[in-house]
Amino acid sequence: MLTTTSTKVVEPAELQEALAVLRREPVNNAFVAARVQTAGLDPWRLGGEMWGWYRDGTLEALCYNGANLVPLCAGPEAVRAFAERARRQGRRCSSIVGPAGPTAALWSWLEPHWGPAREVRANQPLLVTDRVPSGTPPDPLVRRVAKDEMDLVLPACVAMFTEEVGVSPLAGDGGLVYQARVAELVGTGRSFARIEDGRVVFKAEIGAVTPYACQIQGVWVAPDRRGEGLSETGMAAVVEHALRDVAPLVSLYVNDFNTPARAAYRRVGFREVGAFMSVLF
Repeated sequence: MLTTTSTKVVEPAELQEALAVLRREPVNNAFVAARVQTAGLDPWRLGGEMWGWYRDGTLEALCYNGANLVPLCAGPEAVRAFAERARRQGRRCSSIVGPAGPTAALWSWLEPHWGPAREVRANQPLLVTDRVPSGTPPDPLVRRVAKDEMDLVLPACVAMFTEEVGVSPLAGDGGLVYQARVAELVGTGRSFARIEDGRVVFKAEIGAVTPYACQIQGVWVAPDRRGEGLSETGMAAVVEHALRDVAPLVSLYVNDFNTPARAAYRRVGFREVGAFMSVLF
């Protein structure tokens, strides 16, 4: 019996089928799953198209095509199909990011057409925890950022992004999209910071939330305060908030070359469960 496969944009009416695919890997897919839960599959609201790969008419794999290109639950056949669709369309994303295996395979197909990349981070350990830290006391001064503190936290967010990605988030549109995202996180109570004398010295956000897992992002300590243990006690506080109020599992991914951060996360109780990969343009 012949097996037929196809690739197309997933329709809004297929929301439940898409969510079922995303639930198969709740930690890997948290970022995109959170967007889909909030916005559905309408490309305008979602901020990009959701491509689907179908076997005999059944949706089996997804690829988010927005500011990032993200393969989700994609095996070799699906990855090749997504790569061909992306090649025909031309590059519109600023990065390819996702679980290391599918992302590496996707990049191997696209690199001859889209390369060279500005930077490839092939191994970004994916970490999770489901327990409040026992050996590291949470910093009592780390708290939710108030809505009227946006002007305080935004410079720290810009500094973190620029240091991490290598370009300023204020470039291009003057930072309108980035500022809107920071404001969203502050407004929903998912931005946390330690603020001293009107200055952020530690901050982190819960960037994605689903019923199954949440993802911490944007962890940053002011350069002149590094080495004091603020990242460990600060992260302990954010994890405590997340497990109590947000989701039963907390995740993040980190660059493999960031040895101090990886050690700090281990001391807070995170364990490695996989790896992500990022291709930056």
